[in-house]
Amino acid sequence: MKTISEVLLIAERTLQTEVEGLSRLASKLNNDFYVIIESILNLRGRVIVTGVGKSALVAQKIVATFNSTGTPSVFMHAADAVHGDLGIIQKEDLVICISKSGNTPEIKVLVPLLRHAGNTLVGMVGDTNSYLAKQADHVLDTTVEKEACPLNLAPTTSTTVQMVMGDMMAVCLLECRNFSSEDFAKFHPGGSLGKKLYLKVSDLYINNDKPEVSPEASIKEVILEITRNRLGAVTVVSDNEIAGIITDGDIRRMMEKYDSISGLQAKDIMYTAPRKIESGELAVNALDLMRSNNITQLVVADDGVYKGIIHLHDLLKEGI
Repeated sequence: MKTISEVLLIAERTLQTEVEGLSRLASKLNNDFYVIIESILNLRGRVIVTGVGKSALVAQKIVATFNSTGTPSVFMHAADAVHGDLGIIQKEDLVICISKSGNTPEIKVLVPLLRHAGNTLVGMVGDTNSYLAKQADHVLDTTVEKEACPLNLAPTTSTTVQMVMGDMMAVCLLECRNFSSEDFAKFHPGGSLGKKLYLKVSDLYINNDKPEVSPEASIKEVILEITRNRLGAVTVVSDNEIAGIITDGDIRRMMEKYDSISGLQAKDIMYTAPRKIESGELAVNALDLMRSNNITQLVVADDGVYKGIIHLHDLLKEGI
């Protein structure tokens, strides 16, 4: 087993080799890249991304990124294409074929079929003199001088460069389409990421009771209302207007301040400037407001009209 310093040195060398490979990628961008982006933006069909081996895995990632950012895409394994999967490709689709060598047997079988069908063919290749590069309508040059693998065999730097080329395309397409966070949310409805983009305060506070007391309510009434609703707070409402809020903390501070609470009313202990949020705000904004003010509840109000309370637990339960 190698020493710690030796292992870290290998890791650093691997990183440096891949960084150098990426640094050369910018110089390989040319008019073909622009034409490909323009073609995809004007495409009436889909982008079909194909490859074999490690390039096939890269193709799957690129497809996933395209689909999530507004570019309809489908992965097709090059080896399976000649065994029925070629039916995936429709007349108006554009095909991106990924191959380091550009000369694999699967590619040499597939390319003539694509040319015969008349689809626009983009070759993402590591050898611009290869069969694929010469047959493609447009070429994305992902040539690398060497792999990070010390044997210069295992696809390492080359797959990293392919992946980044796909990311560059996806980001260019995203920005050209003025793809917004709202658009992104449509494709990511699940998980915490999706919820941050679409879940609103109105989706959460309606599941809670609407705790409220009048300014003249007794302390017993206040405590009972807080206990009943289990939100740790109650809103003080007077003539349909929000007068203040009383939290568990206010109750504890009251007990420390007064020897006797007999005769005290809600208006005597309420906080008169509660933090509010509108029901149409994103739930993640409610979380930010709670964090910045070190509180666990927000009063929900639209145009000054009291709607309810949203609690930190509501947000945590949704995984935000």
